[in-house]
Amino acid sequence: MSTVCKPMKEGKVREVYDNGDSIVMVATDRISAFDVILKNKVKDKGAILTQMSKFWFEFTKDIIPNHMISTDVKDMPDYFQKPEYDGNSMLCKKLTMLPIECIVRGYITGSGWESYKKDNSVCGIKLPEGLVESDKLPEPIYTPTTKAEIGDHDEHITFEDSVEILEKQFPGKGKEYATTIRDCTIALYKKCADYALSHGIIIADTKFEFGLDEDGNVVLGDEMLTPDSSRFWPKDGYKPGQGQPSFDKQFVRDWLKANPESDYLLPDDVIEKTIEKYKEAFSLLTGKPFTR
Repeated sequence: MSTVCKPMKEGKVREVYDNGDSIVMVATDRISAFDVILKNKVKDKGAILTQMSKFWFEFTKDIIPNHMISTDVKDMPDYFQKPEYDGNSMLCKKLTMLPIECIVRGYITGSGWESYKKDNSVCGIKLPEGLVESDKLPEPIYTPTTKAEIGDHDEHITFEDSVEILEKQFPGKGKEYATTIRDCTIALYKKCADYALSHGIIIADTKFEFGLDEDGNVVLGDEMLTPDSSRFWPKDGYKPGQGQPSFDKQFVRDWLKANPESDYLLPDDVIEKTIEKYKEAFSLLTGKPFTR
């Protein structure tokens, strides 16, 4: 395949290339926290994110179609026939992405816990009294946000806000699209959280992104249930009433909070521990060790 791909978009972690009627999405070894790209790279991180997304896309295709076509670089333009792209690149359908980040929370932690302590609510959703940090919620809650540009912060919105935002971009379709992505978000989370729990991992929360294909159908896009987009806790040792150890980049966030003078530069031991956690999560969830 000799088509020349053109750079289309560069995110905090991913690079997207235009391939005509498809795109190539490359997960780099960059890592971000608090909406800032850190100065370090974490070797093999991009490949783990890609292979984990592939696993989940295949696992959930009965709920909603997704944008994945192939993770084999042989199916991609010549430019990607290089070792640095092997394993961390995904050929995907081109979608018109919806401007909503679909966040679902099954446990109360992070900013949700901070909000709950103030008024027993998370993103305007009232919750039962008496919950403690890391408690499992009676039912998963949907707390969408806007999609911010690099360097900006996402803003929490209500479901009604999401209808209004989508209606402006897609007149006559706002409520339909908002309802579809909300319902799919909850369904995806429930299926995957049940599976993960049976494999030793609690998915505390996660986010999904959706787009429209050329026929106007809602399709799952971006990444899916990776340590970058989710909070993964080990099932063993789970204890409500406190913060939990994690398999995700919460470890990096915690280190940065404890070391504000770091200027977003991680020491080697933190990088090594981070990739070990990513690899362990991959192995538990997929049932096989990570290989590039």
